Amino acid sequence: MIFISFSSAYVVRQGLPTLDPRTDVLLHDWFPVPLPRLLLINTAVLLISSLTMEIARRQAARKAALARLASVPGVSMHAKEEVSWLALTVVLGLSFLTGQWMAWRELAASGFYVASSPSSSFVYLLTGMHGVHLFGGVVALLTAGAASLLRRPADSQAIAVDVTGWYWHFMAFLWVYILCLLEFVH
Repeated sequence: MIFISFSSAYVVRQGLPTLDPRTDVLLHDWFPVPLPRLLLINTAVLLISSLTMEIARRQAARKAALARLASVPGVSMHAKEEVSWLALTVVLGLSFLTGQWMAWRELAASGFYVASSPSSSFVYLLTGMHGVHLFGGVVALLTAGAASLLRRPADSQAIAVDVTGWYWHFMAFLWVYILCLLEFVH
């Protein structure tokens, strides 16, 4: 809901003038912020991380199903080493956050700071709030990975990965929405 509120405020604020206290004149102080091209690379990284998360989610579900089969007398399951898609998702998530930091530095180098204008404030607010939520997703990914390291039951691991996966997919969808809002709503 917070992103819906911010989106609404973003759209409304674009059309509102500001009173200049020195001249008592209404000024339009909304200036479009040119988004760094790095955000496109970040978007690709986040979308790829959503793909790796989905593979991890399916892998955990398959592992849980096989664990139930292993309890059948006479059935032997040989554990094979698999790629840790969850760990790869964590790395990609941290790469996205690093890319966001670099994009902020690029904005600052171009003269767009948090308090430069209302439009630049919204860019930092929307991308920063998404970054905070995505970092929470990274913590959830690490927690889900810890369940595996602590040898929790496969069903428990699958539930943790599944719930975290849906949150992660939502963060990817939300990022695409925010990027489109910032780029196309003028």
